[in-house]
Amino acid sequence: MVGDATEIEQNNPAISSSSPPAQPLLSKNAQKKLLKQQKYEAKKAEKKASIKEHKKKEGERKRKEWEETLAGISEEERTKLIESRKELRKERMNKRSEERENKIHRLTEAKSHGQNIIIDLEFSHLMTSSEIHSLVQQIMYCYAVNGRCASPGHLWLTGCKGEMENQLQKLPGFDKWFIERQSLSYIEALQDQKENLVYLTADSETVLDELDLKKLYIIGGLVDRNRWKGLTMKKAQEQGIQTAKLPISDYLKLSSSQVLTVNQVLEILLKFLETRDWKTSFFQVIPQRKRCDSEHEEAKREEHEQKDEPSEKKKESDEVPSS
Repeated sequence: MVGDATEIEQNNPAISSSSPPAQPLLSKNAQKKLLKQQKYEAKKAEKKASIKEHKKKEGERKRKEWEETLAGISEEERTKLIESRKELRKERMNKRSEERENKIHRLTEAKSHGQNIIIDLEFSHLMTSSEIHSLVQQIMYCYAVNGRCASPGHLWLTGCKGEMENQLQKLPGFDKWFIERQSLSYIEALQDQKENLVYLTADSETVLDELDLKKLYIIGGLVDRNRWKGLTMKKAQEQGIQTAKLPISDYLKLSSSQVLTVNQVLEILLKFLETRDWKTSFFQVIPQRKRCDSEHEEAKREEHEQKDEPSEKKKESDEVPSS
């Protein structure tokens, strides 16, 4: 009997406990996208190496110039030049230190009084390693943009574990970030705030007109959403939490779907907190390539009108007779 069972198990790998779970087959379109992403990452790495090499050569060139300058002047002039350079370096260091202190102060204040924005990282099992890397880069950009804001939000990373956490830990200074990091899901970590959770998803029927400081807005940390349409909406509905979508269609038309990257959504929210103007926020953040040609033409027309306005006013003033 044991031998028969073993034979059946060997002939039918699907029921073998030692067999790894079958990986979902990618469609031709998904394979093309993956190949395109891999080529992009390779090109990006090549560009990064080229920039690094250029910086190294530029540093060597400047060092050589400095040595030649010092060699061509008197001892007294050399001492003055060195002291002057030390003073400039000290000023730069003091300025950086002051900017960092101001940034820390703003981010600390945001923890108590800022808008809470959550990035949901529970989708890492649906993404490739390359896609997770792309999301990590978006999160890094989110933190940088938020830190530069005069009134930053308070950022959360929930469901931060596994490969996602491992890749985030590789970022320089990640452990010192002023950000809430939770291995728990937002539902578990914020049980007492469930009624204030709002998942931002393009599939929602509720339009986000205003931001409420009492609410905690959730951005789905998912790359290539076209492969997982409606996933965030379904998740929010199953959890019984509110949903909302950005009022993009009220101000512009996108050339494809209304899916934006994590950092674009965050930056739009931060711009709105600064300006209280959705249109300004969308036009300043959403890249031109994602907008329809009609929107592009309208933007160009408005730009030409603004340029022509002074000349029209001048023409009118020329036509007015002097007294």
